[in-house]
Amino acid sequence: MNILSNIKYDFMGHRKMALILSLTLIFISVGALVTRGLNLGLDFTGGTVVVVNFEQTASITDVRNQLENAGFANTVVKNFGSSQDVEITVPPQNDASSSEGVDEAKLSNNMLTVLKQLDASAKITKADFVGSQVGDDLIEQGSLALLYAIMGILIYVTIRFEWRFSLGAIAALVHDVVITAGVFSLWQVEFDLTVLAALLAVIGYSLNDTIVVFDRIRENFRKGRKIETRDVINNSIGQTLSRTVITSFTTLLVLLALFYFGGALIHGFAFALLVGIVVGTYSSIFVATTATMALGISREDMIPVEKEGANLDHIP
Repeated sequence: MNILSNIKYDFMGHRKMALILSLTLIFISVGALVTRGLNLGLDFTGGTVVVVNFEQTASITDVRNQLENAGFANTVVKNFGSSQDVEITVPPQNDASSSEGVDEAKLSNNMLTVLKQLDASAKITKADFVGSQVGDDLIEQGSLALLYAIMGILIYVTIRFEWRFSLGAIAALVHDVVITAGVFSLWQVEFDLTVLAALLAVIGYSLNDTIVVFDRIRENFRKGRKIETRDVINNSIGQTLSRTVITSFTTLLVLLALFYFGGALIHGFAFALLVGIVVGTYSSIFVATTATMALGISREDMIPVEKEGANLDHIP
């Protein structure tokens, strides 16, 4: 028998401690977002990203100094997959601010000329350009996507369950998104379109876990007669814990493989999902249920209201 199939544990007895933990993490996350901001990637800021390959191991410091001495200010230089490949991110330049390919080619060729003075084997393997206006549009559209997702979830949970459940689910989702974004702000991990997609995936994953718990709570409310709300929620979490733990664990194994072996292109995506799934699993157990309990959910809210005189409808 699965030892996690029906855990008898007072989860709600630790709701105050969980509340303190969640508020602390949210406070730190919001503080980081306000003071440090997000390390927005090329997708949002605009600019040029060039990947340069060298025959020998490249010195990040030497490459950065060479570019700065040549007038390429505020460049971000880092290894890209191997010690011979270097990714160079250049913010929008006055002479390369349009979306025309000529400007991009001119900028990357000038950069290559400078780097060949450092190492004659330098060659460009990739060059991407995004205009600043495109970046502004993506920020607006990405923010609207998150807002629409949360509004849609609010409506869906209200229709399927009850308004107290919907507010509990939204509290958990906002909790997950804020903390995940806060981690990116604290560690200054690059935030690009793949990370935004990961945040939307986190919302879906967390909601799925929360719906499973809510469905069991509703079922147990309808079965029980004189069971306290706290006991119903504790029993429901215990009954679904096996599914939650196994699903989260197997998903984390896949994401760890992507994080370590998937390459630089999906590094941020995998990292966001790793953080989001851990936080989302926690929130579906403590945040969503605690918020719903605080709003006064009871068995009476789960019992359909019988229409007065319904037992007489068959009489002509």
